[in-house]
Amino acid sequence: MKEEPTVLDYLKAKLSFRRDRQIKFSWEEPEAGESLDQEIEGRAPQEQRTPQETLVSGSEVNLLQEGIPQAETSPLPAPGEISRQETKPFPWLVFLALLLAIGAQLAIEPPRRSAITAIVLYALASGLFAFEILRSRWGIVPLGKEAKRPMPFQIGWVPILVSVPVMLLAFLLFGEPFNPEYWFNQLNVFVWVLSLGLVLKGMWIPDSKAGPLAYLKRWLVGLRKPFVSLKITSWTVVVLLTVGVVVFFRLYHLSQVPGEMFSDHAEKLLDVSDVLNGQTGIFFPRNTGREAFQMYLTAVVSIIFHTGLSFMSLKIGTALMGLVTLPFIYFLGKEVGNRWVGLLAFLLAGIAYWPNVISRVGLRFTLYPLFVAPMLYFLIRGLRRSNRNNIILAGLALGMGLYGYSPMRIVPLVVALLYGVYLLHPQSKGKRWSAINSLILMGYVAFIVFLPLLRYILHDPTIFEYRTLTRLAETERPFPAPVWLVFLSNLWKAMIMFFWDNGSIWVHSIPGRPALDVISAALLLLGMVILVVRYLRKREWVDLWLLLLIPLLMMPSILSLAFPDENPSLNRTSAAIVPVFIICALALEGILSSFVSGVKSRFGKALAVVFILFLLALSATQNYNLVFQTYNQQFMAGAWNTSEIGHVIRGFVDSIGDPDTAYVVPFPYWVDTRLVGINAGFPTRDYALWPDSFESTLADPRAKLFIIKTEDVDAVNKLRLLYPSGKLSLHPSPYIGKDFYLYFVPATQDSVSLP
Repeated sequence: MKEEPTVLDYLKAKLSFRRDRQIKFSWEEPEAGESLDQEIEGRAPQEQRTPQETLVSGSEVNLLQEGIPQAETSPLPAPGEISRQETKPFPWLVFLALLLAIGAQLAIEPPRRSAITAIVLYALASGLFAFEILRSRWGIVPLGKEAKRPMPFQIGWVPILVSVPVMLLAFLLFGEPFNPEYWFNQLNVFVWVLSLGLVLKGMWIPDSKAGPLAYLKRWLVGLRKPFVSLKITSWTVVVLLTVGVVVFFRLYHLSQVPGEMFSDHAEKLLDVSDVLNGQTGIFFPRNTGREAFQMYLTAVVSIIFHTGLSFMSLKIGTALMGLVTLPFIYFLGKEVGNRWVGLLAFLLAGIAYWPNVISRVGLRFTLYPLFVAPMLYFLIRGLRRSNRNNIILAGLALGMGLYGYSPMRIVPLVVALLYGVYLLHPQSKGKRWSAINSLILMGYVAFIVFLPLLRYILHDPTIFEYRTLTRLAETERPFPAPVWLVFLSNLWKAMIMFFWDNGSIWVHSIPGRPALDVISAALLLLGMVILVVRYLRKREWVDLWLLLLIPLLMMPSILSLAFPDENPSLNRTSAAIVPVFIICALALEGILSSFVSGVKSRFGKALAVVFILFLLALSATQNYNLVFQTYNQQFMAGAWNTSEIGHVIRGFVDSIGDPDTAYVVPFPYWVDTRLVGINAGFPTRDYALWPDSFESTLADPRAKLFIIKTEDVDAVNKLRLLYPSGKLSLHPSPYIGKDFYLYFVPATQDSVSLP
C-alpha cells in the first residue's frame, strides 16, 4: 500500500512551481468535466484518472446523476482524438489564427475599411483553425453523451380530460358575449390558469428529490437542526466578479443613456396608463398593435419603484428583462459545453453593445431573447436527456414569448424545423416517436398559454397581422425587386451584420458599424469553424442547431421584403444573441484550454490566462465606448429634446403658471407633444396647440407660455399680434439645431379671481 504524504510534504509541493513536485492525497478527487480548473491549478489529470474518467464532461456527469447508465459513455477516445487534459505542445497555429481573425475584424472597423484585407485574413484564420482541429492538436469541449432511452410517455388522463372543457370555457370567457372588451379579468384568468394547471398536473413527471414538496421537507428538517455552511471557492469569486461587471454594464447611467424618448415611447406609456386605469387588454391596438407583456411589466415597475408613467419605468423593466435572459444563456452554454462556456457566454453577452442597447432603449426588443433563451435551454436539455419536464417548460416559455415582441411569432416554425433536423440525425435513433410526442406536448402547452391571444386574433385578425404583413407582403408598398432576389440580399446582409453593418436605425444601433465588437466578431467566426468541423466529423445535431439558429432567429428582419432598407435591424434579430454568444464562448473556452494545456509551467499557464483576460478587457473597453459614448452621442443628436421642453414647462407650472396654460406649437418633423407632457410630469396631457387655435386662449387671464420651433416665424408673428405684451426669448439647447423660442404672456389682473 502506497504511503500517504505528510502535510508538510503537501505544503512544500503546493509552494513549488515544478509539476513533478505536485502530489495529491488519496481522498482528493478531481472535478469531472472541468479541465480548465485542473489545468490552471497545475494538476496532471491524466496521471490520476482513468481514460473513462478523463472523457466524462460536466454534462455527462449530470447525465449519469439523472440515472443514465454508465455504459452509455464511450470508454475510450475516438481514434486520433487527444484528450483535453493531456499536456500538448503550445498551439502556435491557434494563437496565430486568433491574431489573424482579430486583425481581419480591425481591418473593417469604421471609418476606414478594407473588405479585401478582412476576407484574406479571415480565410487564413479559418484555414489554420480548421487545420489545428482536424489534426487534433488541441481540444474542443466535448458534448456529453445523450440518453439513449426514449422519453417517457405515461400521462394522467383524468386531469388531461378535465382540462379540455375548462380550456373551452376559458376560450369563451375571453371574448364575446361574456367579454366584449377582450380584456383579462379575474374570472377568465382563473379558468385559464386552471386549465393550464390541469394539463401540467397530467403531464408533469413528479420527482421525489425535487419539486416544492421535497424542498419544503428539506426546509422543515433544516429548521429542526439549523446549520449554516458558507463555502467560497475560486469559482464563486469568478462568478461574482463576472456578475458585477455585467450588472455594471447593463445598469450604469440607465437614466441618462439614452436620454430622450421618441414617439413609440409615448404609445407605450399611454397603453400602460390604460392598464393602470383598469383596461387590462389582451392585445393593445394602438400604434398598429402591440403585445401585452411590456404594458403589464411597466405597470408593475411603476408601482414598485414609484417611477410613474415615465421613460425610467420603461427602461427599468426592459433592462431587468435583459439581465434575466443572461442566466439562461449561461445554462445553455453549460449544457452544450461546460460551466466555463456558460460563464464566458454570460460575460460576452452581458457586456456587448448590441444586447445592452436594445435593453436600455425601453421598448419590447429585449423580450425576444428573453423567452427564446429559456425555451432553447429547456428544449435542448429535454431532447438530450429525454426529460419530459424540460419539454413542458420549453412549451411554457414559447407560449409566454408570444405575448412579448412580434418577431417571436416565427419561433413555432423554427422549433418545428429544428425538430426535423434532430429526427434526421443518428442520435435520435430509438427515440424518434418519443421526440415527435414531445413536439406535440410542447406545442399543446404553448397553445394553452397562447389561448387568450388566439381568442383576440379571431376577433380582429387584421390589427394583429397588420405590421407583419406590411413588411412580409405588399400590403403597404410593392416589392422593390423580385421577391427571391430581395430575400437573398436580405439574408446576406443579415449574416454579415456581425462583422460589417448592423443597419441604419439610429434609435437602437450605431448605423454603419458591425453588431459585434472586434474580439467577439473574431471569436464568432472561429466558433463557427469549430462547429462546422466538429459537425462534419461527428454529426452532432446540437452543433447544426447552433449554426442554423442564427439565420432562423433573424428571419423577422430578413423577411422585411417590402422594406429591405430596414434589414438588418438589431431589434428584429435580437434573439440571435443567444446562439451567437454561445458560439463565441465555445471558441474562447477552446482557445484558453489549448493555451493552458500547451504550457507546463505555472507561469506559462498564468500568462495564457492573462492574455485571455486582456482580450476580454479590450472587448469590454470597446463595448463601453460604443454604448456610453458613440451610441449615446448619436442618439442624443438624433432625438428631439422633449425632456428640455418638459422641464421648462414644469418650471413654469411650479413658479407662476398652470399646467393648462402652457402650450407647444406643433411644427412638421419636430417634437412629439405627448412626450413633452410626460417629461413635464403630466403624462396624459398633450401640450399641442395649433396656430389656428391661438384665439381660444385669449379669454384666459392667467399667465401663458408658448413654446415654438425657431423656424416657425408665422406662429411668432401671430402671437405678437394677439399678445403684444408678450416677451419672446430664445432657449438655447446643448445640442446643435435644437434651440426653441419661449413666448411668455404675463397674467392680467382678472386672473386672481379664478379658482
